Amino acid sequence: MAKNTIGRLLLLVCASIFFNFQFSIFNSLRAQESMISVPVAEGVTVDMVWVKGGTFTMGNNETPKGVKLTYEASKPEHRVTVDGYYIGRYEVTQGLWRAVMGEVPSKFSGNDSLPVENVSWEEAQQFTIMLSQLTGRRFRLPTEAEWEFAARGGSKNPFAGCDRGQLDKYCWYCVNSERFPHPVGQLKANALGLYDMSGNVAEWCQDWMEAYSADDQTNPRGPKKGEAKVLRGGHYNGTSPMCTVYDRSWYVPSGKSEYYGLRVVMEVGE
Repeated sequence: MAKNTIGRLLLLVCASIFFNFQFSIFNSLRAQESMISVPVAEGVTVDMVWVKGGTFTMGNNETPKGVKLTYEASKPEHRVTVDGYYIGRYEVTQGLWRAVMGEVPSKFSGNDSLPVENVSWEEAQQFTIMLSQLTGRRFRLPTEAEWEFAARGGSKNPFAGCDRGQLDKYCWYCVNSERFPHPVGQLKANALGLYDMSGNVAEWCQDWMEAYSADDQTNPRGPKKGEAKVLRGGHYNGTSPMCTVYDRSWYVPSGKSEYYGLRVVMEVGE
């Protein structure tokens, strides 16, 4: 009888270990689905795309002829490794912003599919906090490294998904935008399925602005303090050089512009 009891207990322990192991793997796989839609309010979701971590060359050492702008801030090229994360398939829309914040600050309004703009970095921070509270997930702005890694999508092209000759198929900028933002997702996506990474509205990043280091880095978060926050991706009134995956711009955290919007990252492990 004792032997049978011990045997049953061992079987139960083994079954429990196996179940927990399977459950752990299942949760891990679920956490890395290629795309998930997180409900926010009735009829409103935030669509997130999984970005598998990796190592890439961040920045750019070349300055195109006749172009000054902010290209010097993109030097030097350096190796960066990032862990996996989810990033918004689209820029944050006015519909999503309204569902979270109540009022839309945008200069261009009347269509909930337009990207929200005229948003400061400080307001973007408040949005991510409230979005996290509403959904039970952990949302934040992307780090500058996460933004560029996602924008590149494994490509060596200077724009998010294309070369210069195809830019009007992927990017709303001064040539094709008619000087106003457009509803998200109308043009082609990059290799990861992300829309409007180049053009439409410039996107706030988490980092304070500082000069790059040539050193290899892992999951860089930028300096602990500074005067201006990083913006990436160019905008609807920008020239093509401003819309490259490596061009950097920056502004004070309280500053607003009809060119500035955001895209969110969702941390894994919720």
